[in-house]
Formats: sequence, C-alpha cells, structure tokens
Amino acid sequence: MSYKSVNIGKHTIEVPIVQGGMGVGISWDQLAGHVSLEGGLGVISSVGTGYYENRAYAGKLVSERPLDALNFYSKDGLMAIFKNARKVCGDKPLACNVLYASNDYGRIVSDACEAGADIIITGAGLPTNMPEFTADYPDVALMPIVSSAKALKIICRRWQKRYDRLPDGVILEGPKSGGHQGFTYEQCTMEENQLENLVKPVVQEAENWGGIPVFAAGGIWDKNDIDEMISLGASGVQMGTRFIGTYECDAHENFKKVLLNAKEEDIELMSSPVGYPARGVRTNLTGLIDARTGPAIKCISNCVAPCNRGVEAKEVGFCIADRLSDAFKGDLELGLFFSGTNGYRLNELISVKELMKKLTTGE
Repeated sequence: MSYKSVNIGKHTIEVPIVQGGMGVGISWDQLAGHVSLEGGLGVISSVGTGYYENRAYAGKLVSERPLDALNFYSKDGLMAIFKNARKVCGDKPLACNVLYASNDYGRIVSDACEAGADIIITGAGLPTNMPEFTADYPDVALMPIVSSAKALKIICRRWQKRYDRLPDGVILEGPKSGGHQGFTYEQCTMEENQLENLVKPVVQEAENWGGIPVFAAGGIWDKNDIDEMISLGASGVQMGTRFIGTYECDAHENFKKVLLNAKEEDIELMSSPVGYPARGVRTNLTGLIDARTGPAIKCISNCVAPCNRGVEAKEVGFCIADRLSDAFKGDLELGLFFSGTNGYRLNELISVKELMKKLTTGE
C-alpha cells in the first residue's frame, strides 16, 4: 500500500505519520524537526520546556527544578525549541502537543501558537474549550486525542455549539500506547477497547461531522500496522515509542538504552498522579515506588491539575514531573521511562530518515 498526503486544516502532511508528542524532552527540536523534514508531522512536546538546554530558560529554580507551572512550561524554552526545529524542517508543518491536564493549559496553547506551531494536539482530558485559546490564530489546526467515538461526539457537539468550528483532525489512542492511558486498568485489557476495534466507530463518527481525518495510535510499529489501520478507515497513524529508537530523538542515551535493553515483561501499567494508569518500563524506580521508599515528593513544578499540588503524587508514591525529568537527564536510578507495549522490540538506533523509509516501504 502506498500512502496519500493528508490535509489537517490548512496544512498538508505528505506522509500520514504523526510522531507522538513525548515529554519531558523526548520529542523536542531534533526529533520533531527531522520527522517533519521527512514528510511526516513532527510534534514538539510542551511538557517540561524549562529543562531545555540545561534549564537555560527555566526562570526560577528550586533544588535545580523549575519552580511552578510558569517555569516548568517555559514560554522562552518552547520558543527556542520551535526556532531550532525550524532550522531543520523549514516551513513544513510542525505541531505542538499540550496536555489538557497541564496547569496553565490555555497559556501554553497560546505560547505554542506564538512560537509558530501549525497544529495543536491535545489529550490527557477532554479538551472541550480548546478553540478558545487559538482564536487569534485562525490558521492553527486543532487535533484532540480521544479514546472513543463518544468522546469525539462530545467534542464536536461542544465545539460546534460554542465556537462554530470542528476538529481539523483527531487522534484515536488505544490502550497499548506509552505514557498515560484514556482507560482504567480494567478497560485497558477489554476487547472492545483494543485499537483495531475502535477505529471503525470513530471513523464513522468523524464522517458524521464532515469527514475529519482520524489517526490511529497505540501499539503501531511497522508498515503492516499502518496498512491495517488505513484499511480500517484511518487516514494515518500516530507513533511515539518507535521514534525513541532514532539518533535524532532528543532523549538521553540512557533513556534509549533502557528501551533497547527492555524485555516484553518489563513494560507494564502503573498508577500515576494524573489519575489514570500510565505505561512504562519497570526499573529501579518502580521497585522503590512499590516499596514506598522513593524520593521525597515536594511538588516544586506544579505540573498537572489532577495531581492537586502533590496530593495524588503522595498517594501513588512519586512526582511525575521530577521523575520524567530525571529520565530526560539519564538518571537510571530515579528516572521514569515511558514506553508503549512494543518498546521491547527496539533493538538498534537508526536515523529518522531510515525509519520513515522503513515505515513507508516496508523494507
């Protein structure tokens, strides 16, 4: 199967592969820039931009960590990331992933638009008011992430009624993705929630609203998976974990090694301060969390609203901002390393160019 370009609002991606937005610092300027350069949609994560270039844009620090959401989601850091990504991909479409659960969500979306994002992608909640924050940027396309046809219907109804607009694209994320899930523990294993069973109803719902392009995500690994999703009606796919296995991925070399060394049974669901399970690699940290002997939880960065200023972090035994940033710094003892279910299949590092060729030709 050869692939067609896809229009997302006023923007066209030549290859229907969206690279997943992975924070803290896993998908920043180099990864996103090179994916867009190769015709896919590179996605810059807005999470933890205060850590960019060794905290050069963090503003105020406490214990070497950006203080509060204003500095954790640093506007200056995000601007610098976009500027450097543009040096790689020029004027090709470039997206920004902004978690709906983020403290300062509206401000971060505005910052991303100002930084030059062509497309905003939002998951980690139902972004019913997303268009409010891009009103001054009519050319910026909006792509919510959903886990069901019902969720897409709610978003479309609300957006049409309140803002007289609809999503320009939608990402359907099944329960095999890395990081946070849109399902409870029990729902993650239910047959009806597996990606291949969700695509058709979500595509049908998207058709009801004028044919919004749907990108399937969660467990997509190779050309066969992409072909399967397109044959089910998706316009394309989103892939995160596979891109960690590239030279250009902004992750620390130790992060890449954790995945290269991981076995299938090492990748598991865990509780998270966000309130939904998250998927990552079992490491030294997960043992400490299980024994309740992990690092002290101080909530310096105040990253996500559902955590309730560290209350939920204390409940599950770790601060997500601190542990993801430790993984970004390559700390094998205290880092939290997110991965989709297929992360164990990474066995070598290749270039983004080579990976995009593999994904589109199967060779």
